[in-house]
Amino acid sequence: MGNSNRRSFLRNLAATGAAMGLAPWSVRNMVHAAEDNLEPACQPLSEANHEAFIAPVKGMATMVSTWNHGIEANAAGFLALTQGGTAMDMIEAGARVVEADATGLSVGIGGLPDRDGHVTLDACCMDHTGNAGAVCFVQGVLHPLSLARKVMEDTPHVMLAGAGAEQFAREIGVDRIELLTDVSRRAWETWRQTSNYAPVINIENHDTIGLLALDDEGRIAGGCTTSGLAYKMHGRVGDSPIIGAGLFVDPDIGGATATGLGEAVMKTVGSFLVVELMRQGQSPQQACEEAVHRIMCRMPTQDLQVGYLALSTSAETGGHAIHEGFNYALTNHAGASLIDATFG
Repeated sequence: MGNSNRRSFLRNLAATGAAMGLAPWSVRNMVHAAEDNLEPACQPLSEANHEAFIAPVKGMATMVSTWNHGIEANAAGFLALTQGGTAMDMIEAGARVVEADATGLSVGIGGLPDRDGHVTLDACCMDHTGNAGAVCFVQGVLHPLSLARKVMEDTPHVMLAGAGAEQFAREIGVDRIELLTDVSRRAWETWRQTSNYAPVINIENHDTIGLLALDDEGRIAGGCTTSGLAYKMHGRVGDSPIIGAGLFVDPDIGGATATGLGEAVMKTVGSFLVVELMRQGQSPQQACEEAVHRIMCRMPTQDLQVGYLALSTSAETGGHAIHEGFNYALTNHAGASLIDATFG
């Protein structure tokens, strides 16, 4: 990892402190630990030792996250684990790193806006008890997954939307923030010259981030957070905050998350399907492949990308997509690897 990327990574990592409720000295210790361990933790593994990588070393703890930014997210998640965190803490810590990265154009601050110039965010989470929380069509909230967790833990509801979710955020002390950066605003202004809405598959290799984590106690949790499709109609909500579509966790079986065109995922209730197939005896890899094939059999997929990622409670993983280009980060006590998912 280059020095500039390393510095950016460590800055983003410090932002996870609030997610874990850590004192400033704890955050400093967390960053120093990352400085000491970042290089070996992020070394890619060869195909030959991939199977050995999956096997637990100190414990079962495993974390998988979609796309390149999953490496940073997983590192933050494992640091949360070392601070005594649970699988759900790992998910929240990882999500916060990506949500706070203004250089990304599809998650959190800096996300590309809808066609009217508004950045609207969606997120959901599920914990090891099967409890769930979600927010959708949220504006002005830096960490929508943290807000979704608050919905899960502090309200009798599963989902809050739009102004209601924003009101809840204010009530629990979350300050409003401007999510539209100069870069995303200029991109939107350029797009407005033609207003040609044409989603591009694998855009930036940096789409929605879906995260799944298993801690050393065998607890599993998951999360998903996004700013959604660029230049979408105002009010559009995709699969990311929808339990069973963008994310599903069964405490006894495992979890799955989706990335890509949300409409296709919602129409096939994709993440629930993956987990249900795992319940019926398929491996995470087989289940992801079957869920992708369901989409390929039902709708044209020439310009449509969907990828699924799955993690079982025995720490087995799988990932598959319609087209080439989907990758995911896999991390456990042995280290981390960025894996190109199978496709087709």
